[in-house]
This record gives sequence, C-alpha cells and structure tokens, in this order.
Amino acid sequence: MVKRNGVFLGTKAGAMVAWLALSMPTVSLAVPPTVTGSLDNRYSDNVTQSAVDEVSDTESRINLSIDHQTDPGRCMASTNAQVGYGTWWDEAYDPELYADAAFFGDCEIRQGLNWELMDSLNQVLQNSRGTDTPDNRTLKNILRTGPRYTMFLGQRDQLSLSAQYQNTEFREPEETDSQRYIGSAAWNHIFDPTLSGGISVSMDRAELDTGGEIDTDVASLNWQKNWAVTQLSASIGYSKLTSRFGSFEQSSDGLVGQVALMRDVTGSLRFFLNASRELTDQTSDFDVRFGEFTFNLRQTSEVEVTALDVGADKSFSSGETLRLVFFANRADYLRVSQKEDSVGIDTVYTRPLGPLWNFDASVRYEYANYDEASENDNTLSVDTRATYSLTRDLSLSGRVGHNRRESDRLANEYEESWVSLGVSYQFR
Repeated sequence: MVKRNGVFLGTKAGAMVAWLALSMPTVSLAVPPTVTGSLDNRYSDNVTQSAVDEVSDTESRINLSIDHQTDPGRCMASTNAQVGYGTWWDEAYDPELYADAAFFGDCEIRQGLNWELMDSLNQVLQNSRGTDTPDNRTLKNILRTGPRYTMFLGQRDQLSLSAQYQNTEFREPEETDSQRYIGSAAWNHIFDPTLSGGISVSMDRAELDTGGEIDTDVASLNWQKNWAVTQLSASIGYSKLTSRFGSFEQSSDGLVGQVALMRDVTGSLRFFLNASRELTDQTSDFDVRFGEFTFNLRQTSEVEVTALDVGADKSFSSGETLRLVFFANRADYLRVSQKEDSVGIDTVYTRPLGPLWNFDASVRYEYANYDEASENDNTLSVDTRATYSLTRDLSLSGRVGHNRRESDRLANEYEESWVSLGVSYQFR
C-alpha cells in the first residue's frame, strides 16, 4: 500500500479568505449559485502508472462543484470551485482530497480606491518528471489581497498604485511555503481610442518558511492595441532576482515580457496566443496563470520560466466544438543550472448526439526533455466520454481512457487503461 504523510491545514490562508469574504456585505447575491454533486467510480489496470508490478484498483470519488458570479455593484465576486474526496476499494492509496478552486472579489471603498481578494486552490505535481498519481500530487493554495488606488491625471493619463500580501501554502509539510509583499506602480497614457501604453515597476519580497528570502524587481514598458476583431496587450522589461539563505546570496537578471493576442477570425473561429517570460520562484502563481506549466518542487526555488500557449476555438453549426492548443514551456532552475523543456498539443472535441446524448473526447501529447540527465519522455493521453441526460438536472456518464509514456529510462515508462461510470445532479 502506498502511504503518504502530511495534512493540509491552510489555517492562515483559509481563515483570512473566510473573514474577508464574509466582510463584503454589499456583494449582490441576486443570481443563485449553480451547485452540482456527482459520484464516479473509476477502474484502472495500472493505478500506480508503473513500468513493472502493475496494480489494478477502483476509486470511488464524490464531487461537489459551485459556480457563482454576483451582479455588478459596488462589490463584485466570482467563485468557481470543484472539491472531491476519493477512496480506493483495494487500498492502493490512502483516501485522497481533490480541489480546483478560484475566488476573486473586488470592493470599491471609495472612488478610485478598491480592495481586492484572490484565492486559488489547485492540485499540482510535486515532481514534474513523475506520474500523475496521488503519491506525486499536492494541494497548492495561493491567497493574495490588498488595496489598489487609481488616479486620473487629466483625460489621457492614469496612475495606478497597489500593495498586496500573498500567502502560499502546500499540503505536504516538506514543500516550501512563503509569504510575500508586492508593491507596484503603473502609469498609462491613452494615445488614441485604440492605443494606450505606459510604464510599470514592481517590487516583490518573498519570505520562505525555510529561512530564505527572494527579492524580485521588475521595470516594464506596456502597451495595448485594439482593432475591429483583434486585441493585443504586451510588455517588455528588465527583471532582477536576488535570493538569500544564510550567508549564501545569488543574483540573476534578464529581459522579461508578456504577450496576449486574441483574434476573431470569423464568427465561429477564434485564435489566441499567450506568452510570458519571468524570473520567479515555485511559490508564485505562474503555474496557475499557465495551466500547462508545471514547477518541479524537487528542484531549487529560484527559476526562470518561459511559457507559450497558441491555439484556436472553433464552433460548428451542428453544435460541435473543437479546441486545439499548442504549448511550449521551459524551466531553468538558476541555482543548479538545470533546464526542463516540454512541448505538446492538447485537443478537445465535443458533439451533441441528440436531445439527450452528448459526446466529448480529448487527446494530449507531450514531449519533455531534461538536459542534465539527457532524458526524453513522450506521453500520450486519450479520454472519451458519453453523457446521457435522464432529466433536466440528473445525468449519467461513461468514460474510457488510455495513458502511455515512453522514456529513455525504462523505469519511467508505463501504460494504463481505465474506465469510469458516474452520475451527477445539479441542485436548484
């Protein structure tokens, strides 16, 4: 039996989220939240995703999801959360808690002065080179809150100031937690109705629970441009990261930047591109903003990250939808000069099969390279699902999937086939 230690308490972050959320009395709750419960049973012929001594088992998981957005007002908030609890029939793993949640709240204290609260709770891998199994997962909670002040300097200029506190906690005690303080200032000028640009500076002071400190300073030029069917925002700047632990001190610097492009090619086809290069650490929210990127928590904290997502969304008159995403990521762990690269493609297809039936399928391929080990991994995942609506609120689903990895290291290879049956009910 695979055993895992550690309990995720999240006491400081959780208590602060609850207190701040409850202290927003002017948030309008006119639209009731959507709450869905489900029960799934998933059988796998290789639950440990091992090259040898494969273990088969069935997991029963109960899930609860909530989706809510308040009406516009002085205070606004949005919540999207999925929480699950799974147990294994033959005890291949200990019971597992699953979570994927995001909350954002914004309250106007007075004209120009707002208070923001953001919280995300996500399942992440501990070792990016390992498998996506319970003994290689942890929960990462990021809480960020603080004031933001916006002042207009005439009709074309705007000054924004913000001060934020961020707390990052992992479920496993062996992972590095942090508290950070972030201050930023930005000036923006409107050149014409479609073009604006300016300058921004930020200072990030992170205190790790290991006793280390990481300071990150960034100065950037920013601009936004809108066309009839295209929106572009971009920045380019300079960043310096300094890490300290005891008598050890190390500094790194370089060019950083971000690009976000969206274009409506036709009424049914949208193209998008998101790219970023940053100097940061593993307790930051970079892996939340770029979902295909994974920090290796077994490496040192300081890291230069580069991520690129390019894709398209296509809808058809018959109700079908197709999403195609190409991604490329690099993590350069600065203290040990080790790089991890990955490129891949992710495809999701949905199709209604009638008034009561729906079908969707996803295919994901990823190539990963680890330079210091001269190791290459190729991973393929296929997932198909059919859903039948018994009533307006009650539905049944069946899923079949297959995962496979080929590697230069035979111990990293595995092959897994699985099947899942579930029932879900949407509460009104």
